[in-house]
Amino acid sequence: MSNGLSTGSSSSSSSSFGSIGSSPGNGGCLGGMPLMGNGLTNILGLGHGLGNLQNNPSSGPVSLGTPNLSQHPVVPPNSSGMTRSNGPTNGSLQDFQCPLRPDHGSEGRIISLKVNHFQVKIPKGFIHHYEISIQPDKCPRRVNREIVETMVQAYSQKVFNGQRPVFDGRKNLYSRDPLPIGRERVELEVTLPGEGRDRVFHVGIKFVAQASLYALEEALEGKSSQVPLDAIQALDVVMRHLPSMTYTPVGRSFFSPPEGYSHPLGGGREVWFGFHQSVRPSYWKMMLNIDVSATAFYKAQPVIEFMCEVLDIQDMQEQRRPLADSQRVKFTKEIRGLKVEITHCGAMKRKYRVCNVTRRPAQTQSFPLQSDSGQTIECTVAKYFLERYKMKLQFPYLPCLQVGQEQKHTYLPLEVCNIVAGQRCIKKLTDLQTSTMIKVTARPAPDREKEINNLVRKADFNNDPYLKTFGINVSNHMTEVQGRVLPPPKLQYGGRTKAQVIPNQGVWDMRGKQLYQGIQIRVWAIACFAPSRTVGEEALRNFSQQLQRISNDAGMPIMGQPCFCKYAAGADQVEPMFRYLKNTYPGLQLIVVALPGKTPVYAEVKRVGEIMFGLATQCVQAKNVNKTSPQTLSNLCLKINVKLGGINSILLPSIRPAVFREPVIFLGADVTHPPLIDRFKPSLSLNCDPVVVIGNSTQLPTVEYCSKPSIAAVVASMDAHPSRYSATVRVQPHRQEIIQDLATMVRELLMQFYRSTHFKPTRIIFYRDGVSEGQFMPVLVHELRAIREACMKLEVGYQPGITFVVVQKRHHTRLFCADKKDQIGKSGNIPAGTTVDVGITHPMEFDFFLCSHAGIQGTSRPSHYHVLWDDNHFNSDDLQMLTYQLCHTYVRCTRSVSIPAPAYYAHLVAFRARYHLVEKEHDSAEGSQLSGNSDERNLAAMARAISVHPDTVKVMYFA
Repeated sequence: MSNGLSTGSSSSSSSSFGSIGSSPGNGGCLGGMPLMGNGLTNILGLGHGLGNLQNNPSSGPVSLGTPNLSQHPVVPPNSSGMTRSNGPTNGSLQDFQCPLRPDHGSEGRIISLKVNHFQVKIPKGFIHHYEISIQPDKCPRRVNREIVETMVQAYSQKVFNGQRPVFDGRKNLYSRDPLPIGRERVELEVTLPGEGRDRVFHVGIKFVAQASLYALEEALEGKSSQVPLDAIQALDVVMRHLPSMTYTPVGRSFFSPPEGYSHPLGGGREVWFGFHQSVRPSYWKMMLNIDVSATAFYKAQPVIEFMCEVLDIQDMQEQRRPLADSQRVKFTKEIRGLKVEITHCGAMKRKYRVCNVTRRPAQTQSFPLQSDSGQTIECTVAKYFLERYKMKLQFPYLPCLQVGQEQKHTYLPLEVCNIVAGQRCIKKLTDLQTSTMIKVTARPAPDREKEINNLVRKADFNNDPYLKTFGINVSNHMTEVQGRVLPPPKLQYGGRTKAQVIPNQGVWDMRGKQLYQGIQIRVWAIACFAPSRTVGEEALRNFSQQLQRISNDAGMPIMGQPCFCKYAAGADQVEPMFRYLKNTYPGLQLIVVALPGKTPVYAEVKRVGEIMFGLATQCVQAKNVNKTSPQTLSNLCLKINVKLGGINSILLPSIRPAVFREPVIFLGADVTHPPLIDRFKPSLSLNCDPVVVIGNSTQLPTVEYCSKPSIAAVVASMDAHPSRYSATVRVQPHRQEIIQDLATMVRELLMQFYRSTHFKPTRIIFYRDGVSEGQFMPVLVHELRAIREACMKLEVGYQPGITFVVVQKRHHTRLFCADKKDQIGKSGNIPAGTTVDVGITHPMEFDFFLCSHAGIQGTSRPSHYHVLWDDNHFNSDDLQMLTYQLCHTYVRCTRSVSIPAPAYYAHLVAFRARYHLVEKEHDSAEGSQLSGNSDERNLAAMARAISVHPDTVKVMYFA
């Protein structure tokens, strides 16, 4: 029996699990704890879950809290566990209600905290909602705001009764009192002064609804179970109206150009600082969440200077020759899609969007020009500018920008264009830019607290004329809440000493301890892809000796010399070398690969090792080979051990929560998306349909994979500790958040769990990363159904209790110690284990903030956990403690991490799959991505490209 698990009895007639041998007594024991019940309880639907026992109350699982039986609808045992609905797959959203908060946690020591949430006092009554339509449409939000502001001034008394309405920049307008237009649609003409000629717009206004502030007050007081989102949206638009007109809005943040500071990132980019603002409901009150934020913008500068930054040209005067092809490609990639303004027409600074960079320089790039006689002649750009504007180009050998629509052939020399100010960089930052950004923006917690308070003073909300109109008042002081610091779990190591350790501030060390289950490595190889002048033979010899010394101390003995140690160069040598190693050395367990830095060899090593041959690989940077440190080598051992099927450490069984009393499986899921910039960029190898404009809507081509796909990953625990995890991964349409193939993925993982433990889980704890609040319901509806479907397909009536928890890192809530004595380390952060489930959480639903890691640099960001479904009736303490303990089971380091290990692993698996998608033909520094269209061959090729070898899938290859 694996993992020390003994089997419970089961009565399954037709089951994909297979039959289980019965054992006498109480159903065996899981990970050293007695099992209650018969290993599989028939659960009545999604609603009552494990709280509903069939016939024999003594054989059911232990309830983890007081079941709220009215929380979910009851369904017959033979149904899919969903409430009945009209469609087979898309249940009505009303059928899925998030569970109410069962109680407030009490575990841990009390700590006083301040939070960057500021109380908002709202008036009683209604806010009146109107729909705005602007013709011609398709204007940017900035222009729409200008149109509406002009309209409000022009028709102030006649239509708006002297009120100050607010507008969201798209189509929603709100007023405090009803407008005198009734319910009829009114159309108004608005004129905006323009460059050269005025622009006339027709604006339609129509009443939509009243947003009730009474209903909002009832929800905040807990008298109603539904928070009225229309009222919250209205308040958000009121709060954002003035800053949207004053600053550059980006998402929920506002930015202004650098004044008194300059933080260049290189490549024509720079850091802009601003502030985030969002309205949030909490118990008894509305809150305004304010935080400092920073993002990358393109520098407003001449395009020539921008090009020099992108191409690392020090002096343009020395570059007296045309750009090389590689330079032009790099420059095109950076400038395509940016707006430029012209400088050669005096005060008229017309703006254009760049669609391409010409292959030919301005002196030979020609276009069809209609002469005075009506003839069409070919004219070069340089000649046209000389004759039309009396401008002799300084850099006629440089290419031109093609702007506007591609078919119109509008060319501009680089030297007459400037980059328009206020354009956010949505392209991926380079590694160097990212590290610069972190250095520039990281603030110790006390400094960030001061900055946020300064922002609120500067914003002066209570003198905002729009807030005054709506009767809204904002507190100038951060909200004070009571948090708790949860106790860390005890961790068990192995070897002779079987040492136990209690983390201190989220950190512990392995000195004098041995891995819980260390693997003995007998056959191993070294491949060095760094040149011998960078990493010499002596350095390799010393590295392997030091690695052996540290690994032996850690209880993972590496026996003898490597069977193979050779130099290689380039990604194309990986496959033949690995094939040779696999064929020549039977039982080869590990290949240690030394790399010269960031290189396409890494992606190829992982592709060939994990996809083709099922070989475990461990990459090491050349600098760490040349200069070994015990810490680095110890971390390498942690990774190597789990890649070979070992176990580093486990949670001490006696301190684990009640959920471990029965077979339980922990699932982590994440979807990683390619950057937005790739959305309309068809692969050069494909014939992708163009984007089609029909009426008022832009229709994307029917091609699903005309750009890089999103990657969905799900991992599941494979033992009782939980320490070993297995992974499944899929490609799915570009930027789709819902995991399409979840039912199949979960079914595979449940089968693997059964093979590994000989148990069927009676509970599924599902940590779902990366879902925003607006996606909660669609994701829950599809994915909860999929998990339930996976269970039902394995065995009729198999309905384990499911707890579905969303993990959120992308939010702007920050916690600060109210008492300086509680601050930890140089950065003055809150202690690891700080949890908050009062004051700033949802008025009714089950959510909490938990900062499970020690903040080293900058201000710690607590993770936010929101329970969307809970058959297992967790109370707050049990779920918070379980979550915190899982943050200590991450195998790569001896620290607690910021999210539970299963969610972190899912992220690693999806990230690794991106490397598996990189092709062998490396046409850039990092290799090219396999892109495909809806053509089934291409989709199948991508699925194959990320399909992990059967030998690799059994272990934690992603560690």
